[in-house]
Amino acid sequence: MRAVIQKVTQAEVHVIESDARQSKGKISNGFMVLLGVAHDDNETDARYIADKIVGLRIFEDENGKLNLSLKETGGSVLLVSQFTLYADARNGRRPSFSAAARPETALHLYETVASMLRGHGLTVETGKFQTHMQVDLCNDGPVTLLLDSKKLF
Repeated sequence: MRAVIQKVTQAEVHVIESDARQSKGKISNGFMVLLGVAHDDNETDARYIADKIVGLRIFEDENGKLNLSLKETGGSVLLVSQFTLYADARNGRRPSFSAAARPETALHLYETVASMLRGHGLTVETGKFQTHMQVDLCNDGPVTLLLDSKKLF
């Protein structure tokens, strides 16, 4: 499982259906998280990602050091599914998505991560799985981190 985490002052996801753009999820201070699920991921991967998100200390303390977690600052999470995090563009010009999980597996694990985050007392907003979405955000810092449950990076 992979996650791109951006520290934000605000973020909003819109769903695009029938040429209409409607807001689906919106947060103020917190994390914008793009989440990709691989074909071999399971609940252990979901737990690793959720625990990392909760515990990351990338908010400034009173001394200006990145030392506070999402829970300590009362931040929220906007969680959006992103199968393209498993795109393989090493060969040719059209990426392969064969490493990404099938939709039914990805949806289950995406919802599992959201549930785990909520279980830690966080407010979690989400996009709409398997739809065209647009994300607006203000990356704070900017601070952006990459996580991989297999610890490939």
